[in-house]
Amino acid sequence: MSIVASNVTKLYGPQKALDNVSFTIPAGEIVGFIGPNGAGKSTMMKIITGFFPADSGKVTVCGHPAGPSAREMRRLIGYLPENNPLYLDMYVREYLGYVADIYGLGKKSREAVDTVIERTGLYPEQGKKIGALSKGYRQRVGLAQALIHDPKVLILDEATTGLDPNQIVEIRNLISEAGREKTVMLSTHIMQEVEAICSRVIILDHGHIVADGPIDQISSLAGARLEETFRHLTGK
Repeated sequence: MSIVASNVTKLYGPQKALDNVSFTIPAGEIVGFIGPNGAGKSTMMKIITGFFPADSGKVTVCGHPAGPSAREMRRLIGYLPENNPLYLDMYVREYLGYVADIYGLGKKSREAVDTVIERTGLYPEQGKKIGALSKGYRQRVGLAQALIHDPKVLILDEATTGLDPNQIVEIRNLISEAGREKTVMLSTHIMQEVEAICSRVIILDHGHIVADGPIDQISSLAGARLEETFRHLTGK
């Protein structure tokens, strides 16, 4: 399994952001991770990527335990946070070279930068400062930095938020292409995105998993009520 979460609980003071959450994601699966604001999605993703420790339970990524000091595990993950933090004063190619150096790619850095620029369609913008890019191209840069070290697992938190319809389609296509060879966990509020990209959906609400299964199975079980249920859970 690429990701295994076992009885994960996370507390913020008296509030339980995650309450005994368990799931597994096998290699090569694209999973939609959905739920309302405050459901615990981002918290779970930060635990998987090693930014937060769980208060109880455990997470492993490709057999490596997750945690703030789990360096080997982090090398296996590409992570695009919800707010896509970027150095706006750096040029696109400069920034990606900087990320490649962080991952210790050494002599392979230039080739990795060239490959990811081509793969994410950044070639026309590679000589620009990131701050001069549209939001759609900034998201491409965010995906490029997540992909540059060729990770086995991609964790994408609200990757298409705030994009126009054309940009959403372009980013969806990039995610789908990446999912042909990687495990992808995608947090989203857009039902059409789940149906277009994901083979499976995990629905989280108030720190609990309330549904988990293949997207077509959940659709057939819920029938016409799936969209209504989704809107209720996500507030969209």
